[in-house]
Amino acid sequence: MARIDFGGVVEDVVTREEFPVAKAREVLKNEVIAVIGYGVQGPAQALNMRDNGLNVIIGQAKRFERDWQRAIDDGWVPGETLFEIEEAARRGTVIQMLVADAAQKQIWPAIKQCLNKGDALYFSHGFSIVYKDQTGVVPPPEVDVILVAPKGSGLNVRRNFLSGAGINSSFGVAQDATGRARERAIAFGIGVGSGYLFPTTFEQEVYSDLTGERGVLMGCLAGVMEAQYQVLRENGHSPSEAFNETVEELTQSLIRLVDENGMDWMYANCSATAQRGALDWRPRFKEATLPVFQELYRRVRDGSETRRVIEACGSEGYQERLGAELAELGGSEMWRAGKATRGLRPKESAKVVTAGTKGIGGRSNN
Repeated sequence: MARIDFGGVVEDVVTREEFPVAKAREVLKNEVIAVIGYGVQGPAQALNMRDNGLNVIIGQAKRFERDWQRAIDDGWVPGETLFEIEEAARRGTVIQMLVADAAQKQIWPAIKQCLNKGDALYFSHGFSIVYKDQTGVVPPPEVDVILVAPKGSGLNVRRNFLSGAGINSSFGVAQDATGRARERAIAFGIGVGSGYLFPTTFEQEVYSDLTGERGVLMGCLAGVMEAQYQVLRENGHSPSEAFNETVEELTQSLIRLVDENGMDWMYANCSATAQRGALDWRPRFKEATLPVFQELYRRVRDGSETRRVIEACGSEGYQERLGAELAELGGSEMWRAGKATRGLRPKESAKVVTAGTKGIGGRSNN
């Protein structure tokens, strides 16, 4: 493993240079990898592994017609590489649990019956294992239980793979029945197209993930944007101006500078007025939000957020209620202004960005 200094703290990470795809293929050459669920992470991880030369089959409930057809459109063949969930699980030596967290609780009794001694149970989230008192997911002692958690949506897992960049992932082992669990986990991390891998535990992964997506990555981001947009509109600014100052400049300019060289570099490449305001107001926003994040982490750790997910997502009519919530969000003035703004972006600029992205490093399956 490579030792990297992360801000004064040295961590061990696994890179594709030290653990190339060819080595992953060798480690996994005798595995039949059953990817269970073709919704969000399933398609990306399955396609990346297939492109990397691994033996992959799909388990997807045919009654969910959209996902079943999507699998067919992606080249999976019913009866050969595409099966109902239980049939795929019976055929697999590695079962990748990539259905939604709440759904894992529902299918677990059937999956458990398909596990044989020496098989591996693979997760991309610590949810079901860490909160086993709520999910009932308790693997038998004779199987490996491993984790590979890409730090991005399925869409970006696939996009980054095709660009050659890869997406960073954490990996961990909850149960090593074969003595090969760690090697299996790393091989799968490389197989699904990770840029590099960093070790974690199932507990640390789920605590950080649930906090992150409810916080900065999604919940906090949307809430803060809405608050600023509302204040600007209430003070007479047009929707276009309010949206550009709240979202467009962030996503199309500033966050790209942060990505390149960090927040300090972004500050250094902005106007003196912007710098001074950001430096003065940063402590105010931290002070205001720190208690919220502390409460959020507490609720994640004690299982309150997990209970909310299982109760809500597993309830009758949830998909219809979810659709209504998303429609309300998308139909707000702010995001209708966003749609109009995106439509005004120069088309040639978008092409240049796409071409530049595809030029990084080549395919990751070489």
